[in-house]
Formats: sequence, C-alpha cells, structure tokens
Amino acid sequence: MLAADATEPITSAGNAQLGIAVLAGIAAIVLLITRFRLHAFLALTIGSLGLGALAGAPLDKAIESFTKGLGSTVAGVGVLIALGAILGKLLADSGGADQIVDTILARASGRAMPWAMVLIASVIGLPLFFEVGIVLLIPVVLLVAERGGHSLMRIGVPALAGLSVMHGLIPPHPGPLVAVDALGADLGVTLALGVLVAVPTVIVAGPLFSRYAARWVDIPAPERMIPQRPSEDLRRRPGFGITVATVLLPVVLMLVKALVDIVVDDPGSHLQRVTDVIGSPLIALLAAVITGLFTLGRAAGFTKERISTVVETSLAPIAGVLLIVGAGGGFKQTLIDVGVGRMILDFSEDWAIPALLLAWLIAVAIRLATGSATVATISAAGLVAPLAADMTTAHTALLVLAIGAGSLFFSHVNDAGFWLVKEYFGMSVGQTVKTWSVMETLISVVGIAFVLLLSLVL
Repeated sequence: MLAADATEPITSAGNAQLGIAVLAGIAAIVLLITRFRLHAFLALTIGSLGLGALAGAPLDKAIESFTKGLGSTVAGVGVLIALGAILGKLLADSGGADQIVDTILARASGRAMPWAMVLIASVIGLPLFFEVGIVLLIPVVLLVAERGGHSLMRIGVPALAGLSVMHGLIPPHPGPLVAVDALGADLGVTLALGVLVAVPTVIVAGPLFSRYAARWVDIPAPERMIPQRPSEDLRRRPGFGITVATVLLPVVLMLVKALVDIVVDDPGSHLQRVTDVIGSPLIALLAAVITGLFTLGRAAGFTKERISTVVETSLAPIAGVLLIVGAGGGFKQTLIDVGVGRMILDFSEDWAIPALLLAWLIAVAIRLATGSATVATISAAGLVAPLAADMTTAHTALLVLAIGAGSLFFSHVNDAGFWLVKEYFGMSVGQTVKTWSVMETLISVVGIAFVLLLSLVL
C-alpha cells in the first residue's frame, strides 16, 4: 500500500536465484513468527537481510535497502499513525467517539451495520490514502464492534474493503492517477467506469465476504487498541455534528486538493500550490488534530494539562505498530532493490494473452513479489502502455482499472499494510491471511471480472 520508487538492482543475480531468494525470505519470516514466536519486527529484519544475502547482494547494500525502506515508510506513514492516534484518543476521552457510535447504533440495525460501515469507509476513503483512512476509522470500528456486540470481522472487513477498493481503483489515489497518465487515459471516463467496477466489488469483498471472515476468525476487539470510555468526571461531550466534522476535516481538505488538481491542472497556479499543501496527508491530519483540541478537548471541558496528558498517553500504544510497519516497508524495499520487479517484467514479455488480462497478471505478479500496490501499478502501466495506443477511450480506462485490480492481489508479509491491519485488529499472521489477504484477493479477482464484462459491453 505504500509508495516506493523503483531503483537499479543492487545485485546481478539470475532470475532463478532471485526467485529462490524471494521465496526463502518470505518463508523465513512466516516461520519465525508462527513457529518460533519471534516478534514480527525482528523476523522482518532477519528475513530482509537473508533475502539480500541469498540474492547475491553485498551485505552492506542489503542493510542500506532495508534501512532506507524502513525510514521512508516510518517517515511517510509513521507520522500519520501518530497523528491518527492523537485524534483517536481525543475522540475517545472527550466522549466524541461515544457520540458517533451511539448515533450509528441507534440508526443502523444489526444486519445493516456492515453495509453502514462499508458506506462510511468508501466515502472517507475516496480522497484518503489507505493508511490515513485506517487510523481515522479504527476507533469507530472497534467501538461499534465492542459496544454493539458485533463480530470484529463482520464490522472491520467491510470498512477495510471500502478503503482498499477506493485506493486501488478510483482516482485521485496515486496508483490510478499514475496509470491514467502513463496510458493516456481520460480521467473522467476512468473515474466513471471505476465507480461502476468498485460498487459490486466492494459489496462482494465487504459485507458479503465478512460473513465468512467472521466465522473463520472469531476474535474480540483488542483491548489495547479500543478507545477507553471517558472518565466519570466528564462534564459534557461534544455534539455529533461537530465530532463528525472534525473527523471529516482531513477528508474534505484532501478532496479539495484532488478536485483542484483535476480542474486547474497548472503547477504554477497559486491556488493549486495552496491546496497541494493543505491537502497533503500530513497537514490535513495535523489540521484535524489541532481543530480537535478545541472542538473535542475544550468542548469536553478539558484543561490544558488534561489535553497534554491525552496527547502523551496516545502515543505509547503505537510504538510496536510503527516498528512492525516500518520493518514491512524495509522488506518491501529490499525486494524492489534486488530487482524483483525487473524479473517479473522479463518473465511477462512473452505472454500472449488479451491486453486487459495481461495487464492484470503483470500487476498481480509484481504485487506478490514487492508488496507494493503503487509499484505494481507503475511497473505494469509502463509495460503495457504501447498496447493502449490503438485502444478506444473506454478500453484505455478499463486497462487502468485492470492494472489497479491486479495491484491489490493477495497482500501478505511483504506488504506494510498487512502488518498495519494485523496489529490494529490484534490478529495472528494466519488470521490476517484468512481475512485481510483473502479480502484483497477477492477485490482483485472480482474487479478484473467486472472489467472484462464491461469490455464486452463497451
């Protein structure tokens, strides 16, 4: 889920050796965590260095790749997770999260709850990066599951599906936008067809699949991640409207940026420069936190000292999450730097199959190997770009969507998003595979199925 720039391979290992090294690295990580109960951070670190060594890379280069990936991931996602944790703690301690949950529980019945969650996640996820959507939604998901007596997976999977589908298929997310540009597709047509594909895809992978996910993995919401009920000395709590407005503030700021980028499309424009700043994930979430200090903290009657304590105590529980997610990013960068993406592209050059299916398969292969949806999208779009030259406007847009669907296939241990979901929901590696990984695969398969159906109609 995290963007990374492809670089020159740090080793000239043959494809066979590289393939063996990748499989061995992934297997080592899974075994160290599941069999030997080693902490995921250590397992990912050992697996990354082992992968580099088996691929024939000098150890200093393997270390450099891992630390570079860890650093860029923490720099990109770590601050967002920290800001999200602060906002979540403010929501919880002020009673704002209770207000949202009580309203949702009052308006939606048990059967309607998964549909309500997928709708909320899709709306919030439209302009947001996946990781930002996660940190905004997690407190609400966990509280709804606990307070309403719902299965965590029955509520959580639809929310994750809504975020993931938006991330992979709908502009203005980075992956789809890059593919639109690389293939020369029409943004409006791609957006319209993306919505047509996204709606049935999110229904199948969200509310419908969550029934089975809840049976396979029946776990309670992790206590360490559940926002605690506000203390009894709370004199009042913020209203529903102002609480929702605070949570949606980063959504609105990012959406404004996306709309200005589409309408203005002039890097020299003063308006676009301003919206590029205020609509960046860091500034948008920071604005929400600062706003929340007043609309949530002060509205609940918190003193300056109480607000300071809330911020301080919100950061301790996420230390382990940050390390694991960062190490996942380090492993992904090691895969990219040893030349896995190039290996997949070499293998795919002689595949004689329809263009839409070829684009999907290439994106799937790169996604499985590197763990990055964005890297898979960029690489696949670059490879199949010549095929778009003779395509109609509609089919070029479908080519973008085929690549986007392939880029979401089977997230596993080399994807930092895998570890983010695992830690937030308190699951084991096996449970995360049975829920999150299967859900991502469903999104990918159902997505390409609807793309192929649309290609027959259009």
